[in-house]
Amino acid sequence: MFGFLLLALVIFGCWLSLALIGLLFKLVFGVIGGLFGLIGGFVGLLIAGVVALVVVPLIGLLMLPLLVPALLCGMLLWLLLRSPRRPVVIQQYR
Repeated sequence: MFGFLLLALVIFGCWLSLALIGLLFKLVFGVIGGLFGLIGGFVGLLIAGVVALVVVPLIGLLMLPLLVPALLCGMLLWLLLRSPRRPVVIQQYR
């Protein structure tokens, strides 16, 4: 009976030590994977920013023919609203 208890304790001890080693590996590789993920995310944001600096002005220039009527209407409205309004002086001749 004592032999079975000792065998069970040895097997449980081996299992527990291997489980702790596995947990340590999982923790280490999770942290390393998280760091690589953060670095990859920052590199992706950097690349996306550089691409946006190139693409956004090109898209603006390509959309310009479609926006010309709206720009002209806006310019006309701006000119009408910002025009100087002076009261009309009516001269009376005697």
